[in-house]
Amino acid sequence: MSIGSARRELTAAVLGGGVAGALALVAGGQRWAEVTTERPAPLPPVVEVLSGADAAPLVPATGLVLLAAAAALFAVRSTGRVAVGLLMAVAGGVLAWSGIRAVAGGLATDAGTTDVTAGWPLLAVVAGVLGVAAGLVVVLRGRAWPGMGRRYERTPETPGPARPQTDEERAQSAWKALDRGEDPTA
Repeated sequence: MSIGSARRELTAAVLGGGVAGALALVAGGQRWAEVTTERPAPLPPVVEVLSGADAAPLVPATGLVLLAAAAALFAVRSTGRVAVGLLMAVAGGVLAWSGIRAVAGGLATDAGTTDVTAGWPLLAVVAGVLGVAAGLVVVLRGRAWPGMGRRYERTPETPGPARPQTDEERAQSAWKALDRGEDPTA
């Protein structure tokens, strides 16, 4: 695999995970359902609007996971990248399941009738499928992708040449030696 195609695949996976996460956060903040509870006359019915975060709390949570995983793809290599890809695939699956559950009537309550708006849950399903696809691409192809350069890794410090001590440093070390019970003149 050439470096150019590996970078394109990495870019596509990062964008896929980032877009999936952003779509999940947008969908989670929108109105997903309206629950109407009837009350005895003369009281009017109570109408409660459920956002995506209320109806399916895993939607915004998986959106954040997908965004973080997309950013992490730049920093990890090899096995770490495969682990991040698995995390992306699982988060995407949970996201898609949450959207499907809402569309299929999983938001039904005993309190009254529920009207589900299908558009936002379907967007969560699309985001979940995109997250799964990006995660699987990372798992299958991620080991061959380039990582950050070694210049970003921490290297052990190598001692440089010792500089001569100043008069003040010599005096302090003599006093410290006396405090330890040593003879500084020896």
